[in-house]
Amino acid sequence: MKIYDLIIIGAGVVGTAIARELSCYKLNIAVLEKEQELAFGVSKSNSGIIHPGTQNHPDSLKGKLCVQGNKLIRKIARQLGVDFKQIGELIVAFKQEDIPQLHELKAQAKKLGVRKIKIVNQTWLRKHEPNISPDAVAALYAPTAGIISPYRLTYDLAENAMANGVEIFTLQKVVTITSESHNDLGKSFLIKTLSTEFRARYIINAAGLSADEIANMVGISDFKIEPRKGEEFILDKKHKNLTKHLLFPLPEKNSKGILVIKTADGNTMIGPTAENCADKQDLSTTEEGLQKVLSSAQRMVPSINQTDIIAYFAGLRPVAGDDFIIRHELSVPSFITVAGIQSPGLTAAPAIAKMVGRILKDNGLALKRKWVFKALRKKTIHLFAIPFSKTAKLIKKDPAYGDIVCRCEMVSAKEIKDAINRGAKTLDGIKFRTRAQAGRCHGGFCTTRIMKILSKQTNTPLSEISKKGPGSWVVMEDRADD
Repeated sequence: MKIYDLIIIGAGVVGTAIARELSCYKLNIAVLEKEQELAFGVSKSNSGIIHPGTQNHPDSLKGKLCVQGNKLIRKIARQLGVDFKQIGELIVAFKQEDIPQLHELKAQAKKLGVRKIKIVNQTWLRKHEPNISPDAVAALYAPTAGIISPYRLTYDLAENAMANGVEIFTLQKVVTITSESHNDLGKSFLIKTLSTEFRARYIINAAGLSADEIANMVGISDFKIEPRKGEEFILDKKHKNLTKHLLFPLPEKNSKGILVIKTADGNTMIGPTAENCADKQDLSTTEEGLQKVLSSAQRMVPSINQTDIIAYFAGLRPVAGDDFIIRHELSVPSFITVAGIQSPGLTAAPAIAKMVGRILKDNGLALKRKWVFKALRKKTIHLFAIPFSKTAKLIKKDPAYGDIVCRCEMVSAKEIKDAINRGAKTLDGIKFRTRAQAGRCHGGFCTTRIMKILSKQTNTPLSEISKKGPGSWVVMEDRADD
């Protein structure tokens, strides 16, 4: 059996960032993901914010990696062809007595190295955020904040890693990990999944909500993942210009508060809540959560209305204390823990990847650069992101660009086929890559057509097409394995 130099467990944005970073070295690398698609764990519910570092303690790992990641993400986005938009953030105060807290946040951010931050007054807010509440008296302005698609970033990181030799295996839930000794190769890990076995000299545990379970398999039990649920609500695209910046309230004890978020896909999003829960599968939304988010968002932007909401969803943050846990395990040599990666994990992902590389080097893994590293990938075409003049030229080259499958989001048959060719296997996989089914009708118009394209492209019966993997089939029939 092939022995990999290292195996990464977990193919969210952190796992794929690590894979891409390490793929520039002469290493045999594999990534194991328990879901059928990448980014179907914690990353699928990410708000897509690239934080500047304004709400993290200056001595925290979170804060340091956030500021580093904010700088690194720009280069990575250019290399991979992912749309990154620097739009800035405002942390808003509604009372004069809260303004000193803005100055405290500014001082902490400056200590971390956050650039160009300043306190802006009510006059500035009226000019630059015309829809903000008249009760807003001041804000901390951080212009280096931005937005990106967390799904497309994950897929593009993975695609670029694979172009550089990384192997990615899905539907590979890890069930046991044991240490083995070899006379000629020294020690390695035997990793058993539900369907097969893998061997590796080093393991990187980037398993998100399951990181504590993976750690327990090798005897590490000094941390526990405690899910923290966040409910978020997406507004109709007709409100895409509702705000110009990311709007934050003053931070709460357990979260950055309930936000008004511009997204990379053009919708405005409000949320999230922050409620601890025991169930790692609990993605339910509640009326209580809706009303809490709505009232908090309306405090910042009074014109937001419940009828503007087109989608409800919840995500779980993998909390493991107040800070990230990124370390080499002395009790289990060659095992690297990357756990508790909640916000600002998306922003910090590139910096986490570099930190993991340093940890590996310091603990015996030879990192020799390849002569050729393919750092660039061709930008994926999205009709919703280009002017009609360019669309017309594309249609002349390939008529499939003119075959619009998803009218809400302007997604063509060509884009859907390209997504499948790039690895999409499910309806959600196509949605996260292309935006098809993500509009107001939630796929009511296009789902049947997408299923037919997916069936034909993959030679899969319609009855085997699923929303997000095994157990979520759309066409129901008697199944022997149910």
